[in-house]
Order: sequence, then C-alpha cells, then structure tokens
Amino acid sequence: MSKSIAQVLDLKDDPEIIAKYEEYHRNVWPEVIDALKGIGIERMEIFRSGNHLFMYCTVPDEFDPRRDFQGYTESKRAEEWNDLMSTFQQKVPEATETDWWCPMSLAFDSQWFN
Repeated sequence: MSKSIAQVLDLKDDPEIIAKYEEYHRNVWPEVIDALKGIGIERMEIFRSGNHLFMYCTVPDEFDPRRDFQGYTESKRAEEWNDLMSTFQQKVPEATETDWWCPMSLAFDSQWFN
C-alpha cells in the first residue's frame, strides 16, 4: 500500500532565485531521481505559489519522512543537489528546529465520504 505526505517550504523571495530554482528542477540530475526512488518515493510533485513551495509525495505506508527522507543523500550527487537547493530555500515559520521541509497534516480527503 501507499500513502501521501505533504510538506511546505519557502524559497528566498527573489525572482532570480525562484527562476533559477525552477530551472534546476526542469533539469533535475538523474542521480537525484534514482536516489529518491531508492528511498521509496513513488512520486514527488512540488507546486509553487510566489515563493511558497508545496511538496506532495506518494510513498510506501512504512515511510517516515523525518526518518527516511535524508536517506537519499547517501548518494554523493544527491547530497550535492540537496546542498545546492538549500541555498535557494528558507524554512517556514511553523517549521521546528529539526525540520527543513515542514510536515503538513491532512485536513480533508474526499475519500472520507465514499
């Protein structure tokens, strides 16, 4: 079985930084995709509004974002990507000291009513 997880993060509020971030993601390094699949990410989507990012992932039921996400940086190239992307990003105010991407709780699911 699979489940969905969602997280938020902000980009630095600078049009040049935002454009560069999106350019990198249109040309993501293949090793990053391989590393994400290697930790169990079935699908990842990142949406943007202004400088706000919303990441939506489909993962195995046993996947724990706080435990498992950073495992993808075991790949040297993915770690390099992670370090580079963090230069474009900043935490949202709701993030804890240990969070970078801030987890979101599920507020509504239309499947609840089927």
